[in-house]
Amino acid sequence: MYSDSDIDDAVAEGALSQEAAEEFRAYVAGRRATPPADEEHFRLTTSFNDVFVVVAAALLLLAVGWIVGDRLETFGGAAVALASWALAEYFTRRRRMALPSILLLLTFVGGVFWAVLRLLMDDDWLALSVYATTPAALAAALAAWLHWRRFHVPITVAAGAGALAGALLGLVADWAVEHHPDSFMNFVRPAMFLAGMGVFAWAMRWDLSDTARRTGRSDIAFWLHLLAAPLVVHPVFAWTSGGEGSDPVLSAVVVVVLYVLVGIVALAIDRRALLVSALAYLLIAIYGLVQEFHASSLRDAIAALIVGAALLLLSAYWRNARRIIVLKLPLSLRSRLPASGA
Repeated sequence: MYSDSDIDDAVAEGALSQEAAEEFRAYVAGRRATPPADEEHFRLTTSFNDVFVVVAAALLLLAVGWIVGDRLETFGGAAVALASWALAEYFTRRRRMALPSILLLLTFVGGVFWAVLRLLMDDDWLALSVYATTPAALAAALAAWLHWRRFHVPITVAAGAGALAGALLGLVADWAVEHHPDSFMNFVRPAMFLAGMGVFAWAMRWDLSDTARRTGRSDIAFWLHLLAAPLVVHPVFAWTSGGEGSDPVLSAVVVVVLYVLVGIVALAIDRRALLVSALAYLLIAIYGLVQEFHASSLRDAIAALIVGAALLLLSAYWRNARRIIVLKLPLSLRSRLPASGA
């Protein structure tokens, strides 16, 4: 199986003309009766060798971190970061293996974060204040930027954005715990929501630059959407799910309505990540409704059955549903979104 990235590489190296690549994509889209954008492709593996390399690399990096950390505890994370970069020089830069590249990026950024965190922390593992977590998150963001400059792995942009969001949340959480310890989540949730909206806007910027989703910009947008979704969805559902003493039925209905609204946005921009990120809240809401009206020992299974069937139905008719939603939008906005098909 050949991915869009493979086709782009073939065009870049002269093995395939741009016209031939476009004709091939149009042929595949016509054969599948769906526009390429609606498929929402992203490259993860090319063969089982990717999985094989990931397992081997994970074992190697675990051993490196363990051995160095046992001798020099502070430098365990740094050793993992250096080993990850060295492995990326071959498996990412030369072999261009997708899944190993994702692992090596995450271990590199995570290793830098852990190394800086250990340098700044005291022996008290519970004393994770802003003075340790925020600089560590900023260092991780810088590491992601350096990695991007060298290797251009699509998930790197999301890793850097996540590190910056973590630095922001660390600052807000530390301030809120110090000044409002009894209600610090009232400050953390808005900060999380704003960070998520910022990441979402950045994802849309990448998306709108490639509405046909035929270049690596679409992969970058995919990972940014995957990061933005929980940052946006969690605070919203936490605010509306109700607290102690609230009507459980009303709270569940509100969650279901919100999920429908999230689904409309996901259909409009053709990104399923929003639906996946909010899925846990929908399951809890359906479970609550089943519990209220059907005191069955199978309520867990019934809730899963309802949600699973609804999502499968949506997947089967995703293209038709998108067409209905997109046609309701203003022409100026509709023209900037991925094609919804004929």
